[in-house]
Amino acid sequence: MSNALSIILIPGLPLLSFLLLGLFGRKYLRENAGWIGTLSLLASTVLSLVTAFNYFFVSGKVSGVYQQIIVAKHTWLEFSHGVSIDMGFMLDPISVMMIVIVTFVSLMVHIYSLGYMKGEERFATYYAFLSLFTFSMLGLVLSSNIFQIYIFWELVGVSSFLLIGFYFDKPSAVAASKKAFIVTRFADLGFLIGILVLSFGAETLDFKTLIERLTTSTPQLNSMIGASFLGASSLTWGLLLVFAGGAGKSAMFPLHIWLPDAMEGPTPVSALIHAATMVVAGVYLVARLFPVFAISAPGALQVVGYVGAFSALIAAVIACTQTDIKRVLAYSTMSQIGFMMFALGVSGYGGEHGLGYMASMFHLFTHAMFKALLFLGAGAVIHYVHSNEMEDMGGLRSKMPVTHLTFLIACLAISGIPPFAGFFSKEEILLAAFQHNKLIYAVALFTSGLTAFYMFRLYFSIFWNKEFHAEHHDDHGEGPMTMKLPLIILGLMALIAGFVPFSHFVTSDGQMLETEMHIVFSVAPVFLALTGILIAFRLYKSENPGAEKIASAFGGLYEWALHKFYIDEIYLFVTKKIIFNLIGKPSAWIDRNIVDGGVNLSADLTGDTSDLIKDWQSGKLQKYAIWFFAGAMGLVVVFMYVWR
Repeated sequence: MSNALSIILIPGLPLLSFLLLGLFGRKYLRENAGWIGTLSLLASTVLSLVTAFNYFFVSGKVSGVYQQIIVAKHTWLEFSHGVSIDMGFMLDPISVMMIVIVTFVSLMVHIYSLGYMKGEERFATYYAFLSLFTFSMLGLVLSSNIFQIYIFWELVGVSSFLLIGFYFDKPSAVAASKKAFIVTRFADLGFLIGILVLSFGAETLDFKTLIERLTTSTPQLNSMIGASFLGASSLTWGLLLVFAGGAGKSAMFPLHIWLPDAMEGPTPVSALIHAATMVVAGVYLVARLFPVFAISAPGALQVVGYVGAFSALIAAVIACTQTDIKRVLAYSTMSQIGFMMFALGVSGYGGEHGLGYMASMFHLFTHAMFKALLFLGAGAVIHYVHSNEMEDMGGLRSKMPVTHLTFLIACLAISGIPPFAGFFSKEEILLAAFQHNKLIYAVALFTSGLTAFYMFRLYFSIFWNKEFHAEHHDDHGEGPMTMKLPLIILGLMALIAGFVPFSHFVTSDGQMLETEMHIVFSVAPVFLALTGILIAFRLYKSENPGAEKIASAFGGLYEWALHKFYIDEIYLFVTKKIIFNLIGKPSAWIDRNIVDGGVNLSADLTGDTSDLIKDWQSGKLQKYAIWFFAGAMGLVVVFMYVWR
C-alpha cells in the first residue's frame, strides 16, 4: 500500500499551490502561476495513479473483498467517549476511483487553461482558485467521517462561488455565483440536519462504524427504525435529508436552477464542475452511504431513483430547445447525473443485485472523460468564434479539425453508440433499471434517445449547417497546443474508457462482479440513439425550415421547454410575492416597531430616569447638605404631626 504521506500529498499539493499562488501569485509569480498549478496537479495525478495501482492490484483486496482502509486519522474534537470528530483519509474502491478522476480531469483543465486563460489580468488568482477547488473535492472523497465530508462539501461550494463569479465585473457572473451559492446552501441545511440525525442515532460520525451499526441488527438501528415522524422512520428521514444535500450539489430537480447560470464562469471551470467535482459530489455522497440506503431504508432509495429519473428526463427535454452551447451541455450534465442517481435508486446491495451501483459508478467514470471533452471542445469553439450562440456558428469542421474530431467522439460516447465509452456504462444502467423498475427503464430509454438528438443537434449546428463567415473575425486557429493536447487525450479516453473491466474493481460490496454484454438487449437503446442522430442530421446538417416547423408543431410544449418550464419564475414568485411580501415585510415591521421599538423605549426610559436622579450624586457638598437638612426636617414634621 502507498504510504500515508503520499496519499496525504494528493490533496496536499493542490492546497500548497493554492496558498502559494493566493499569497504571492499576483505580485511575484504571475508569469509562472499556470505552470506552478499545473505541475502540482501533475504530481498529484501521478500519486493518485500509483495509489490506485497499489490498492487495486497489490494490497487493497483481502480474501477477495476490497477493504476500507483508514490511511491517516487524527482526533480533532472529542465530545464524549466514543463520539468525536476525527480528521482522516479513507481508501476504498469509490474513493480511489474518484481521486483518479478528479486529479486527471483537473490536470486536463489546468493544461487547457494555460492557453485559454492566457493574458487574463487575474491569471494567478484563477489558478489559485482552481487548486482550491481540486483540493476541496479530493478532501471530500477521501473523508473518513460524515462531518469531515461536510467541511469539504462547503469548501467545494465556496470554490464554485469564487470560480463562477471569476469575472466579477460582469453582473451576470456575479448573479450566477450568488445563485449557485444560495440554492446549494438551502440543500446543505438539509444535509447538516441529516448528519445530526444519523450521527445521533448511530452514535458515531465515522463512516465505517456508522454503516456497520445501521446495516446490521444493532440497538442503534432498532432505535432509529422505531422512532418515526409522519410515517417514516428517523433513519429514512436522515437519509432523505442527506440526499437533499446531494440533490442540491448534483443539480437534481427542483434544486437544479443554479446549474445553467453557472455557465457564466470561464469554460474550463465549467468542465471541472461538470465532469469531476461539484455535480458528481451528490452522487458520491449517496454511493458512500449506499449500504444504509439499500439494506435499511429502501424507501429512501426509491425516492433517489424517481428524482433521478425525472431530473434526467426534464433536463433532456430542455436541452433540446437551448441555443447557448454551454447551456445545452449544462442540461446534458443534469440529465446524465440523473442517470447515475436512478441507477443507484434501482440497485440492491451485493452481487448481481448491486448492478445498478456498479453501473452508476461506471457511468460517473466514463462521463467524466467525455463531458470534460465536450466542455473543453465548446471552449475552443467559443475561443474561435467569440460567441456562445449556435446561430453564430456553423461549418467549423475544416477550420477546427482537432476540435471537430474530438467533439464528435464525445457526442458519440454520450449518445451511447458502441464502441465508445458511454455505450458500456449506459447499457449497464439500462439493464439494471429494466431488471428492477420498468417505469424508470422506459423513462431512461426515451431519455437516452433524446440525448443523442440534442447532442447531435449541437454537433451539426457547430460544425456543419452553414459556412462560417465573420467579417471581423481574427483567425487565430484552434488555439495553442496546450488547448489541443487535453482534447486529444480526453478523446482517446472517451474511446477506450468503456473497455475497463470496471465491475472487477468497483461494486456495492467490494467483491468482483461478473458482467456480460447482452447484444439483444442493446438493440433498442442503440436503435433509438441512431434514430435521434438521424433526426438531428435531417434537421441541422444544412439550413432548412424543418426545425422551425417542428417547434411550431409542438407549440406550447416547445415554449415551456424553451423557458425551462418557468421553474426560475416560480422560484422568483414564491420568494418575492410570498416570502418577501407575506413573511419578509411583516417580519421587518415587527423588527422595526416592536423589537427595536421596545429596546429604544427601554433606553429612553432609562435615560429620562437617569436625568431625574443624577443630581442625587452630583459630588457637590452643598447639595448633599441641603438634601440632608430637607430630609431631617421632613422626618421631624412626620414624627411631630403625622405620627403623633
